[in-house]
Amino acid sequence: MNTAKVDSGALDEGAPAEPEELPLAAGFPAPTREGWAALVDEVVRKAGRLGADAEPGAGVDQLCWSTPDGITMRPLYTADDARDDTAGVPGAAPFVRGSRPNGPAPDGWDVRQRHAEPDAEAANAAVIADLENGVTSVWLAVGTGGVPVADIPAALDGVLLDLAPVVLDASGDAADAELAAAEAFLALAADRGVAPDALLGTLGLDPVGRRARTGTGPDVAAVVPLARRVAAEFPQVRAVVVDALPVHLAGASDAQELGWSLAAGVAYLRELTGAGLDVPGAARLLEFRYAATAEQFPTIAKLRAARRLWSRVTEACGAPVPQAQHAVCSPAMLTRRDSYVNLLRGTVAGFAAGVGGADAVTVAPFDAAIGAPEGFSRRIARNTQSLLVQEAHAARVIDPAGGSWLVESLTAELATAAWAFLQEIEAAGGAVAALDAGLVAERVGEVRERRRTAAARRKAPITGVSEFADLAEPAVTRRALPEPPAGGLPRYRPAEPYEAFRDRSDAMLAETGARPRAFLATLGPLAAYTVRAGFARNLLQAGGIEAPDAGPTETAAEVAEAFREAGTPVAVLCSTDALYGERGAETVAALRDAGARYVLLAGKAGVEEVDGHMAAGGDALAVIGSVYEAIDMALEVSA
Repeated sequence: MNTAKVDSGALDEGAPAEPEELPLAAGFPAPTREGWAALVDEVVRKAGRLGADAEPGAGVDQLCWSTPDGITMRPLYTADDARDDTAGVPGAAPFVRGSRPNGPAPDGWDVRQRHAEPDAEAANAAVIADLENGVTSVWLAVGTGGVPVADIPAALDGVLLDLAPVVLDASGDAADAELAAAEAFLALAADRGVAPDALLGTLGLDPVGRRARTGTGPDVAAVVPLARRVAAEFPQVRAVVVDALPVHLAGASDAQELGWSLAAGVAYLRELTGAGLDVPGAARLLEFRYAATAEQFPTIAKLRAARRLWSRVTEACGAPVPQAQHAVCSPAMLTRRDSYVNLLRGTVAGFAAGVGGADAVTVAPFDAAIGAPEGFSRRIARNTQSLLVQEAHAARVIDPAGGSWLVESLTAELATAAWAFLQEIEAAGGAVAALDAGLVAERVGEVRERRRTAAARRKAPITGVSEFADLAEPAVTRRALPEPPAGGLPRYRPAEPYEAFRDRSDAMLAETGARPRAFLATLGPLAAYTVRAGFARNLLQAGGIEAPDAGPTETAAEVAEAFREAGTPVAVLCSTDALYGERGAETVAALRDAGARYVLLAGKAGVEEVDGHMAAGGDALAVIGSVYEAIDMALEVSA
């Protein structure tokens, strides 16, 4: 943009008159896309990724990448990439820019904290502490992993049910627990004299989500009796949760998560309207739950696309209806190792969820992947949102990403891909039929395998886990949580394979007093090996493997002598390709004479005498596994 509006009324009286518009780029030539592409070509060509005879602008293609949905992400977006004019205005169909005409409520979005505590007294203390310090609604686990249904009154003692919405979650318990918890909550409100039209909350009924988690569950029609009662008596209570997290946690792409949620929402709409409710009345009973990740722009676009898609679904049913959204910090992105990095992930996810227009946002405590969160971690989680809302004022701007060519383009492309997945599910008979037939598992499994490959090859790096692991990191321990229900879609967390190796390293340290080691056979001066040695050490430490090095060396004999003192059967040769060609073979031979049973080479050079290579883009998990195998074999021989 080359001009800026000037508020002349804000100028001091007597100041020189200013023009209505200031040319901010005066004196500079107007930039063109072609000129920018030419500059990109120069940089990419210098990096050796573009030939001299390449077509003009070919370098831009080198900077593009594809999402799990096959959407091409470009390095530069312009108005030509976002010509979609269907975003509308806030509060009006298709609700892309938000469900409310004036944006979030005056105090920002709903700050929702999850509580999964079996002891009712402890749960109540935590709930009250949260509500007194910035949380505005409670997400309460009931049954397995949470308070028993009979203890709901004790857990909510002192909670004003007409002021703080309570969202029930009995998904970890028996199939009838959701109905029992809902009935207990409504009875509690009646006992406390809360007027039906003043009661707030969500009852958490979700048989479709239960089937996705466990492979079994009641029919969708099970929600109808209670949902009809809620529709008639409790105008501010939602009965049903359309939970996309089970699909997300199985490794689904953003479009698959969206398409699945639409199919599940349609299943509920069919049942509720078939029971006599009109479309707006049935849709009002639903709350959609989506994952928010540390990929902020995809998260923003996903939430915007979700509202657009649901508006289209309800419009096709007779009347466009806004979507109630609850965005949850993705459990899949959290790590057990270097868990304080989760603070950054949660902050970005919470920001993206709020900016994306979610009605309610849950930021997970940083230790949620380890076990039961403690008071400190819950405090940090709620304060994260308080800072976003009260200090950063992220909720004061309506749809702040609106108009961004990247976000508008990604919103439209996600919506298109999600609609295609919805159609595939509907063609299979709907959400439940597609689950039972294995269609959802198959499609999501394809994406999950691509995610596994990206994590293994560190193309999707995990800070503190697959990259920059700290072996001296103090362990964070928490009370263990119950295992999630068996059956249904699998649960996938990219950090788990690396964390398993770290656990193995800890066990070896506890048993023997030393961690597994791989010796870095650094060949030549510091400048020759430092880059590859750093790469090798970073990779090995991701698996809990220490990596001492030889330091600057002149001869293969010096490398071999340093290896003898390292106390490991594994060596990794680190140097330049030139030195590999000159002294690689003799150094490997010297290492083998010194007792090396397994020799790797950092890089892709052709030294035939080595047992394998480690290089950028290679399978890091496979390399780490091979090192452990070599160490185990050496231990067996020595025993």
